[in-house]
Amino acid sequence: MSKRLFIGSVAWATTSDSLKKHFEQVGAVEEANILTDKMTGRSRGFGFVTMANDSDADAAVQKLNGSELDGRKIVVSEARPKTDRV
Repeated sequence: MSKRLFIGSVAWATTSDSLKKHFEQVGAVEEANILTDKMTGRSRGFGFVTMANDSDADAAVQKLNGSELDGRKIVVSEARPKTDRV
């Protein structure tokens, strides 16, 4: 079963492809996305990676949290479900 991870503190220059390559060091990546601003197209500084299985996702959190990607230390944690804003 796949598991989705939240990736924070991402450099503005990081692309979805470079994010995917960074996480492929640990295991199989189903999907990697950097979220962008709808108006400007600029990175919002965070993204999500879906790992193919739970053990790879757990390994990614352990090994890649605090690792450097494109000159910045990234934050890696398990993604939480989106909640309604009030």
